[in-house]
Amino acid sequence: MIPVIYSEEFLKHDTGSFHPECPQRLTAIVKTLKESTMAKSINWQLPTDINHRNVLPFIEKVHTPDYINGVKNIASNGGGRLDSDTPVSPLSYEIALLAVSAWLDGVDEVLNTSNPAFVLARPPGHHAISERGMGFCLFSNAAIAAYYALEKSDINKVAILDWDVHHGNGTESIIQSNANIRYCSTHQYPCYPGTGEASYGGKWENILNIPMIPGSSFNEYKVAFESKIIPFLEGFQPDLLIVSAGYDGNRDDPLADINLLPQDYGVFTDYCLGITRKILFGLEGGYDLQSLSDSVLATIASCL
Repeated sequence: MIPVIYSEEFLKHDTGSFHPECPQRLTAIVKTLKESTMAKSINWQLPTDINHRNVLPFIEKVHTPDYINGVKNIASNGGGRLDSDTPVSPLSYEIALLAVSAWLDGVDEVLNTSNPAFVLARPPGHHAISERGMGFCLFSNAAIAAYYALEKSDINKVAILDWDVHHGNGTESIIQSNANIRYCSTHQYPCYPGTGEASYGGKWENILNIPMIPGSSFNEYKVAFESKIIPFLEGFQPDLLIVSAGYDGNRDDPLADINLLPQDYGVFTDYCLGITRKILFGLEGGYDLQSLSDSVLATIASCL
């Protein structure tokens, strides 16, 4: 069994008509998982309600009070935008808090069982920097989860692998000065947000960026995993691996030009499982509903 942490409340983050980061992303994934041959191997779990867990202290470890309050105020005043790509609806602040709670639940689940878990939540987070949200992202879920995990007495090192097709500039900027966190990203370059140069290694050489040229496919990713990513992560011997699981590197995705197929993400998952079974997968991007759903299914299938 693999826990999948999900709530229909995540559908209430309203991004408006025609926005690629839409509620249908989650409903398509849920439908695919529930209709799959692996449906009986999925343990659906609700995230801890924000009335029963105060997530703000954990968010405040990575985001400034002014920014957090700013998102809250925009939502309470009827909604608005953080930038042209990042809408905030009246319920977005509370739903973003619930998403953080789901990621924290995922950390607890993985550490309690020493087996993988998947957080199926939105809004995504890897572009959100300390003082600003951007690129569809409100709070930096993966970074928050990493800092939360490091508060556990038996967790000394956390690695984050970001296989979203866009560089996780927010995650990188937040964790780069922490020697106990390693961050590795594969991403199309050049592409939004324009960061993620291979030459940058972070204060502690804890950053590994692997820019991929447009048109790259599984063969190029296979080389990257086997020659760079696996040695970088294995050498760190993490007590927990967090995967910012974006699936917009699929050939059919409308927002990028990488030629991966859904089954390729199953192989990526196998690579990760060769490092540790203590893996928290959390949804980031992926905007073609069919390839997104099939890719999540491939990830979960590899974990069983």
